[in-house]
Amino acid sequence: PPGRAREGPVIDFHTHTPAWRTASWLGGVQFGADEFVAFMDTAGIEQALVLSYDGLFDATPEANDDLAAFVGRYPERLAGFGTVHPRRADAPEEVDRMINRLGLRGLKLHPWLQGFSMHELTLDPVCEVLAQSGGILLSHDGTPPYSTGGQIAALARRHPTLPVVLGHGGLHDTWRESLALTIETPNLYICICGTPPYAAREILSRAPSHKVLFGTDAGLSDRKSQDYAVARVAEIDGWGITDEQRHAMLVDNPRALLAGR
Repeated sequence: PPGRAREGPVIDFHTHTPAWRTASWLGGVQFGADEFVAFMDTAGIEQALVLSYDGLFDATPEANDDLAAFVGRYPERLAGFGTVHPRRADAPEEVDRMINRLGLRGLKLHPWLQGFSMHELTLDPVCEVLAQSGGILLSHDGTPPYSTGGQIAALARRHPTLPVVLGHGGLHDTWRESLALTIETPNLYICICGTPPYAAREILSRAPSHKVLFGTDAGLSDRKSQDYAVARVAEIDGWGITDEQRHAMLVDNPRALLAGR
């Protein structure tokens, strides 16, 4: 189909549900799991990691329940990362419920939208439960002052058994910082998602080959077809990367991370 990636499967490590209970300036159209998987088929996406949109604006257990129901429609194609607000006293318990009862695979944090610092000590019990449960932490990055690679790397270093993913590869402004810290921090991974192509090429050439992931940020479109996300998959063909780099980023690395290897 038009816009489909050149060859091979794609595992998309950064997508979103629609906003069912909240509203934001981002807008977005309503869609169900059936329509989302149809978009994935158009783009050549084999599996998608799905993040709660509502939870970023109102981190409630209901937002995690909604996410679990969404990904549960296609458990072989969709994996969910729920969210909590780390300042809430019950946040560690909700992380335990998300992973061990709802079957979600990890935790998404957005310090900028959720309004906290990655240096806050309330994050430590949250990360401890997540690590003990075999989960993964994915954090928004690339928008100072609350979402920089250095802040997220400092948290990762406090919890060396927890895999931590930089969700946007530093975007346009801080990708060099995100790359440097991914190289230096053993349990820190980098997801190319909204990262400019010239930065993506540099990341793929310099980062440890097993630590680079890819995401489209799908789910925020005003069209159910998620056209911008389809285009982001197709643009990989113009990055000038090797087949080995491509396969590691799109298949081997996300599979290994989700499998806990």
